[in-house]
Amino acid sequence: MKKSILRATAAFFAVLLIAGSFYACNSKDKPIVVGAKDYTEQDVLGNIVSILLESNTDLPIEYKHEMSSNVLFAAIKSGSVDLCVDYTGTIYGNYLDYSESKSADEVFDISKREMVEKFALRLLDPLGFNNTYCLAVRPETAERYNLSTYSDLAKVSSELKFGGGFEILNRNDGIPNLKKVYEMEFKEEIAVEGVLRYSAIEKDETQITEAFSTDGMLLEYNLTVLQDDKSFFPPYHAVTVIREETANEYPQILTELSKLADLIDDDTMRGLNYKVDVLKENARDVARDFLVSSMIIDET
Repeated sequence: MKKSILRATAAFFAVLLIAGSFYACNSKDKPIVVGAKDYTEQDVLGNIVSILLESNTDLPIEYKHEMSSNVLFAAIKSGSVDLCVDYTGTIYGNYLDYSESKSADEVFDISKREMVEKFALRLLDPLGFNNTYCLAVRPETAERYNLSTYSDLAKVSSELKFGGGFEILNRNDGIPNLKKVYEMEFKEEIAVEGVLRYSAIEKDETQITEAFSTDGMLLEYNLTVLQDDKSFFPPYHAVTVIREETANEYPQILTELSKLADLIDDDTMRGLNYKVDVLKENARDVARDFLVSSMIIDET
């Protein structure tokens, strides 16, 4: 009887040991998932983060991109994504649902505090550039209607078609509230994604387009960027967002990501985007070359 009990006890602990070993193995092999949105700049930044961690740590890294802002936010909250690069304006206006204008520092401080309190998501130091939304027109449109500011645009907006991505047409920090602030109404609002926005405005299918201030296509198409004279769009400083659970478990990730703080200014980001959108270089190659030239990873 005693021998049977001893054998049963030994077998029980053996199962626990095997299960524990299996779990530890799976936990160790579980990849760190880097997420990114569905446009060029995000693909470049996502690759910068992924390659940095692949090169300077021994952690398995998985890269997932082509997500909208809200899909990416849901993914990082749920744990299917561990970290990503996002923007303070998006966090403040879209995820936290604020609309009151604040300074760049205030937007960052509020976003950093409330993201960790509400979602256990940590904001790291900004990367150095501000990719705010802007509205752009062709130079001839600006000249014809004497446009230099959004207030100028409001006077003639009913005569013009706006082309922009689905998000800006629907988000709190996008066109719906912009129209309220500037009391403008467009002749038509057309959903046009990615670089197609630029071909649409070039063909005069639209007369106004959304852009990001660091977008390389602004250079390629020689568009006139209008001034947001009522400061509707908040600052969109790029920041890395990481799950608290991931940050605590893998402190080496924080060490590596700290190397990106204040590394990329507006001109640098615009140039990286230009290489992909205009020169048709591969986003991963552009990201790797940038990290090598910045001496953050070895060329080998």
